[in-house]
Amino acid sequence: MTTTEEAQQARWRELIREVPDFPQPGVLFRDITPLLHDPDGLRSANDALAAASRGFEPTLVAGVEARGFIFGVPVAERLGLPFVPMRKPGRLPTAYASVAYELEYGQTSLELHRDPSIAGHRVLVVDDLLATGGTAEAAARLVAELGGEVAGFAFFIELTELGGRVRLGRRPVAALVSF
Repeated sequence: MTTTEEAQQARWRELIREVPDFPQPGVLFRDITPLLHDPDGLRSANDALAAASRGFEPTLVAGVEARGFIFGVPVAERLGLPFVPMRKPGRLPTAYASVAYELEYGQTSLELHRDPSIAGHRVLVVDDLLATGGTAEAAARLVAELGGEVAGFAFFIELTELGGRVRLGRRPVAALVSF
């Protein structure tokens, strides 16, 4: 890592607030709100995510609700690719596919419109954080169910001690800041 990259990582770390005991006691939440309030920090994060993902050769970007939208849309724009939102249950108005999965604190599902189709696309899945990998793994299952292929994953933050990367198998993963 170059001195410039180290300085950038240090700056991003300054823009991640630690919130103890959220959403439950014993959990240290990594809050990106300060990053969102800093235009230069957010721009540099989106630029870096796009640059790190370009080599995965995606043809479409999918952002996981809700913070994956914050990074996914700008990454899609920078890569010149279409964007699709992966939504929480009950938010899509037309035909969709759905996959259920376990969270650290319960169970939920992800949904994705069937039209426009992602069939045949190499999909870059973007989210703010990789923890245990449950959400990302569910996103990969949803992509496969709809005929796409996961080109790779891009995250702003990775919590390495939770082992999420292992759950994603051999698929490429880019993460800008690790804790």
